[in-house]
This record gives sequence, C-alpha cells and structure tokens, in this order.
Amino acid sequence: MSYERYRDWLIEALDDYQAALDLYKHGRFSKVCYLSHQAAEKAVKALSIKKLHKYPTIHSVAEILRRLSRKLEVPEKLIEAGRKLDKHYILSRYPNAWPYGAPCQHYTKEDAEEALKNAREVIEYVKREISRNPKKS
Repeated sequence: MSYERYRDWLIEALDDYQAALDLYKHGRFSKVCYLSHQAAEKAVKALSIKKLHKYPTIHSVAEILRRLSRKLEVPEKLIEAGRKLDKHYILSRYPNAWPYGAPCQHYTKEDAEEALKNAREVIEYVKREISRNPKKS
C-alpha cells in the first residue's frame, strides 16, 4: 500500500462524519453511531498509515490509538472516546446483537450526540497529528 493513501482514508473519514451529521438531523440515531465509529476508525487508520507506515486490519478505534501511542502522544481521554465508539461497531448494525428489537429501536438522541462528539475529538486529533511536522534531530 502506498503511504500516500492516508489522504484517501482521511477524506473518507470526513465524508462518513458528514453523513452522520446529516442522519442526525433525521433522527437516524443508530446509523449516526455506526458512522461515527466508521469515521473515527478511518481517521486513525489514516494516521497510522501516515505516521507508522502500517495499515491496521482491526476495527477498534481504541486499540489503534493505543498502538499509535507507542510513537505519538495520545491523550488517555481520546483512547476512552475510542473505546466508547467501539461499542457501536456491532450493536448499531445487527439485530442479533440485541436480545430483542432492531438496533434502530435501541439508540437515542443522547447516544448519537455522544458518538458525534467522540468522533469529532478523534478526527480533530488526527488532523492535528497529520499536519504536524516530525521533530528534526
């Protein structure tokens, strides 16, 4: 994989985040939570490709941030935001992840607002880190 592809991952992350914002306006809260996770996941993958020259094949925002923290300063509260987003990877999409009802019946406006906030924090961190010049030795 070309390490320049990180830009494509970041562009797609931003597009997913915008789609989540659009769906929020229509009350589609489970989809907002799913796309918030996707936006954050793609953003941290962009950062990993750019800074570590590694494409993580996992889907955990928190774990990718933990791996990035070996080389970058990643605030613990950001890893916690990733952990909260990770909960939406399965639960927001599959009815069999719940004992009853469809995912869209379980998600609330508050869930969506928290997911958007956490995704925004992850994305803003990624954008700052990508634009940061490496320290010269």
